[in-house]
Amino acid sequence: MVLLKTPTLRDIPRVLSIAGTDPTGGAGIQADLKSIAALGGYAMAVVTSLVAQNTRGVRSVHTPPAQFLAEQLDAVSDDVTIDAVKIGMLGDTATIAVVQEWLARVRPPLVVLDPVMVTTSGDRLLAADAETALRELISAVGLVTPNLPELAVLVDEPVAADWPTAIEQGKKLSMNCGTRVLVKGGHLAAESSPDALVDATGQLNGTDWDVVEFVSLRVNTRNTHGTGCSLSSAVATVMARTGNWTVAVSQAKDWLQDALTHADELQVGQGNGPINHFHQLWTAADILCQPAKPAETTRQPRIDT
Repeated sequence: MVLLKTPTLRDIPRVLSIAGTDPTGGAGIQADLKSIAALGGYAMAVVTSLVAQNTRGVRSVHTPPAQFLAEQLDAVSDDVTIDAVKIGMLGDTATIAVVQEWLARVRPPLVVLDPVMVTTSGDRLLAADAETALRELISAVGLVTPNLPELAVLVDEPVAADWPTAIEQGKKLSMNCGTRVLVKGGHLAAESSPDALVDATGQLNGTDWDVVEFVSLRVNTRNTHGTGCSLSSAVATVMARTGNWTVAVSQAKDWLQDALTHADELQVGQGNGPINHFHQLWTAADILCQPAKPAETTRQPRIDT
């Protein structure tokens, strides 16, 4: 297990995303950058995979050489103090090995892993032989945020059909890997969309099995592309500011609920479109976006001579 540095809380945390790309901007590293910025962080990015995808699915994946990934990681950490890391798509064993070695050497204080294995559209994004390496990496992070299909793969069980089963799978993964798990209920068919922060080490509230649940109403939209990427990045950013996992998940979920509520306004793509990462910012700055009023002309009195 990687021993992480003690975090130093900052008003503007420097957050590094290690993930794959999305040319349409709704998921992957593009979504991470938007989420980090929307939650008040300074966003940085190291690319693991180049993904040809859009709102309707993945077409192909190109993985650059592992050595180039290592050079990207070193270029950032040799120069910038990193307050938090969000890890997304890794793709294969060689990529995971590079990231794991870098984590052990650099020891960033906060690491959130979104184990990108299967997309909402059903596309497989992790080689089958890399699953064992991914499980080892989970033990080196502070929080892992699988969706229900990914959680099922990680505990080698069928996909949970109800919330109590999902919670039990989260407990099992937390115990097996010795880290916190954010269990996400977005794939369940229900009016609410529950999430739960599970910690088998009992470090959330001092109990043997710590489970903190967060429940929000389900937003009726198909535009949920990149939701998992965005939530994990948001949690990492807020955690680097507050130092409290429960607060980080709560604030990130509130922001995500708003981003989902206003996702349809973007009208991006013909499939599952992206969430509205900057709705709160655009609303706050709405007065600046209004068309300028024409200046009033002061008419001088006419003087007949």
